[in-house]
Amino acid sequence: MLSRYHPNGYVAPSVDITIPLPNLTLGRQVFIGDRCVLHSINKDDSRIVIGNQTHLYADVIIEVGENSTLTIDDETHIQPRCQLMAYMGSLTIGRRVEMAPNCAFYTYNHGFAPGQPVRQQPCYTKGGITIGNDVWLGVGVVVLDGVSIGDGAVIGAGSVVTRDIPKNAIASGVPARVTQLR
Repeated sequence: MLSRYHPNGYVAPSVDITIPLPNLTLGRQVFIGDRCVLHSINKDDSRIVIGNQTHLYADVIIEVGENSTLTIDDETHIQPRCQLMAYMGSLTIGRRVEMAPNCAFYTYNHGFAPGQPVRQQPCYTKGGITIGNDVWLGVGVVVLDGVSIGDGAVIGAGSVVTRDIPKNAIASGVPARVTQLR
């Protein structure tokens, strides 16, 4: 059934897709590996767009929420166990991005007002996340809401990105800080 969405591509039989097919766009030669999840919380107005020759390896989880779009451009590789969560605000990932295993992206924040149970705190967004072209993210990188990572940037393993990273910067740490330029 999905073959019309990705000529010559591959979607593993164990992939779980809960987003309506009109809201899912797959480019040519897309590879989606075992046990990946493409999930929509609000079935009407959320979108997932995956570009040509993009690979999602095993156990990648993509979730989109109300009025949110998750876009992955061409020739991007997302290694196993990455989580791309666009519940509020959109997530845009550029062309030829290399994402190592266990990376996580969250386009929302939880409130923490006193006197209210944690589970009842409202969520909000600072505007989503944008990852430029030709970006390399090391193992276990976490990117938080409201962040933009410029073209050609490299983010070291285990880093937590809490603020914008400029073009061609090398950054690492918790929180991630620019250490040099490429």
